[in-house]
Amino acid sequence: MKLLLTSGGVTNPSIRAALVRLLGKPIEECRALCVPTAQWGHPMCGPASVRGFVAAEPEDNWRYLSGLGWASLGVLELTALPTIGAQRWVPWVREADVLLVDGGDATYLCHWMRESGLAELLPSLPDTVWVGVSAGSMVMAPRIGDYFVEWPSAPDDRTLGVVDFAIFPHLNLFPTNTMADAQRWAADVGVPAYAIDEQTAIAVVGGSVEVVSEGEWTKLA
Repeated sequence: MKLLLTSGGVTNPSIRAALVRLLGKPIEECRALCVPTAQWGHPMCGPASVRGFVAAEPEDNWRYLSGLGWASLGVLELTALPTIGAQRWVPWVREADVLLVDGGDATYLCHWMRESGLAELLPSLPDTVWVGVSAGSMVMAPRIGDYFVEWPSAPDDRTLGVVDFAIFPHLNLFPTNTMADAQRWAADVGVPAYAIDEQTAIAVVGGSVEVVSEGEWTKLA
């Protein structure tokens, strides 16, 4: 699987160009599945925000993810998958060009990726592109740090470990997401880490990691 790990989505021409390179064809020719699951695990999200994402509403930031102009747009709700059987949902994933994975709580998303079987399926999807926003990006890390755990049932801050670095998103977007906050967080997670703002993405293909940015980012020890 090819990864485009963002804080705020496809927010500028550089990130959009990186996405098109990963897709290998124009966005307008690609089939996308929205994954809203992480939202249900975060107290700041709910029906209205999920609706905005899956409906690709132009207001707020949905234009940077589900509203990019995909050839088709469907919904993959991970909490439903264990009840319908892999024979139904696996073909949906294999037929998609891209998974658009929204933010929320990364530990909740990680739990349902494992419970649903999606995490196990990912290695068999070398050409599929995963576009993550916030928790949808952080879930690929080994850990997210206690700082970002909002789901009360999370056993700890561990996530999938698909990549070997952690991500501190929304740099300088909120009063609690300053560079000083990022540095304290990085000291806790104990793995290489990036702090990225809304104009930054990290593209990962195989063992290659590339930062794509028109904004501010820092690699933290």
